[in-house]
This record gives sequence, structure tokens and C-alpha cells, in this order.
Amino acid sequence: MTNATPQARRALWVIGEENYMKIKRLVVGPLQANCYLLADEPGGSVGIIDPGGDPEEIRSIIERENWTPVVLINTHGHIDHIAANRILKERYDIPLLIHAGDADCLTDPALNLSMPGFGPVDSPPCDRELRDDDEITVGRLTLKVIHSPGHSPGSICLNLHRPGEPNIIFTGDTLFAGGVGRTDFPGGSMNQLMASIKDRLFTFPDETIILPGHGPRSTIGEERRSNPL
Repeated sequence: MTNATPQARRALWVIGEENYMKIKRLVVGPLQANCYLLADEPGGSVGIIDPGGDPEEIRSIIERENWTPVVLINTHGHIDHIAANRILKERYDIPLLIHAGDADCLTDPALNLSMPGFGPVDSPPCDRELRDDDEITVGRLTLKVIHSPGHSPGSICLNLHRPGEPNIIFTGDTLFAGGVGRTDFPGGSMNQLMASIKDRLFTFPDETIILPGHGPRSTIGEERRSNPL
């Protein structure tokens, strides 16, 4: 069971003039990571981003919405973002994607940090190793990969852009509302993290919505103005 509050579980709706999209956030696992379900239309295709726990809850929402899962994406390879990979991949028989720099984390408990206090996490290996500027299709939607090392060597953000609407970036553990990802794990680098934020994320317009791996949503403008880190 997750300790998320009902407010933390609320859906984020983004509605365009000509089509529909829904992003559902669930707070999952003991470390309260954000798992996102990105659907292109009612009863359409859905991508699962960072299933860090509570696979039955994730499944129940997918099935209630009558969505068809098409892809499973990890923004990086730490336990709180991959713990439900195996159950969901086996249930839906969908490809698992992660950046090449974190691909080994999926099958190595020492790298995915699952050994201390949690026991080893058994994730399947990835089906596709991502790289910067790769594109991922979720039905009628397209996500573009932004390699953002610093929290881990293979950390990525995912940019969703539709004409006439603000960009939406799933920032993983790179950038939070009022904070940034830790860099004291193996492979972490504060210099790389700051470069990823300043040189990649802060090039987007202020109105860009960020959906982080933990905590509430924000915008690039808000973080540019007030993020103390």
C-alpha cells in the first residue's frame, strides 16, 4: 500500500482543441515516487513511466480506463522507479525502455540501490536502450528523450510537445519543484546535474510544465526564479 493522500493521487488533465490526452499521477512505493500514466485518448494507448511500486494499483487504473499499454519507460534505474517493471511487463508484454547509461541497473541490485533495506529488485533487462533525442511513440503522442545525467549516468527527461500548447517534461529525479536530484549515489555528479538543468531544461520556455519523479508539478519559469538549488 502507498501512503499517498487522495490529493496526491489526483489526475492532471491536459486538453487540446482537437484531441484529448490524460496524464494520471500515482504516488507509489515506500519512497513515494511519482508514476505517470500517459494516454493519448479515451480507451486508447497508454505509456507507463516510472512504475516504482504498487503494480496492482497501476493495473487497476489502466483497466478501469480501458487503456492499452504500449510501452514501459524508466527515467533512470533506481529502485523507486523500476520496482514494478517485471509484473507490469509480464502482464502486458510491452517493451521496456531505459537510457543506455542506466541499462545495467535493471538487473544489478547494487546499481539500482535495492539491496540496502529493500532486498534485491528483479527487473527484466530493457528491450531498447535510449539515447539523447530518441523519440518514443505512445499512440498519437510522441515523447522526446533529453539525456540529463547527474542524478545517475543514464538519467533522462521526456519532453511532450503538441503544437499550440506548453511543453510538458517528465523530469524524473533531475529537477523537482524547489529541489534537484541527489548526486551522492554511485555515478552521480553535481556538476553534470547542474549542466543538465541549466543547459537543457532551462532552455525551455517559462510556461513549460514539469512533472518530476517526486513531489508536485511545477514550471520551468517557477524553478528558474525560485529553486534554491
